Amino acid sequence: MMNQQTYSSTEAALRHYKEGLGTFTQKLPEVASRFNAFTEACFEEGVLSKKEKQLIALGISLATQDEYCTIYHTKGCLDQGATEQEILEACSVAAAFAGGAAMSQTVTLVQECINELATKH
Repeated sequence: MMNQQTYSSTEAALRHYKEGLGTFTQKLPEVASRFNAFTEACFEEGVLSKKEKQLIALGISLATQDEYCTIYHTKGCLDQGATEQEILEACSVAAAFAGGAAMSQTVTLVQECINELATKH
């Protein structure tokens, strides 16, 4: 019998994103390399902490309705030590600007990510 690993919906989405990024990188390595370098530089510690930058990115992800980025940056917030309260407050600010669409993602996708990933932190 084959050993199959089961993943939560959050983990499955993150794996799907990473697989797609890997395929894209193989096809356009120069573009991927430059984009990744730029993105990494943007998220380095600076005047704003890495946690603050992840919270900002989560808010933008919600406002633009990007589900993969919402999952990725919710995980990033948790990885940088953000509390559930900090994450939900950042989501609330996004909802103040982006309305019901951002709020619907907060009360579903973000809370699901927190529940699934918080046990791993």
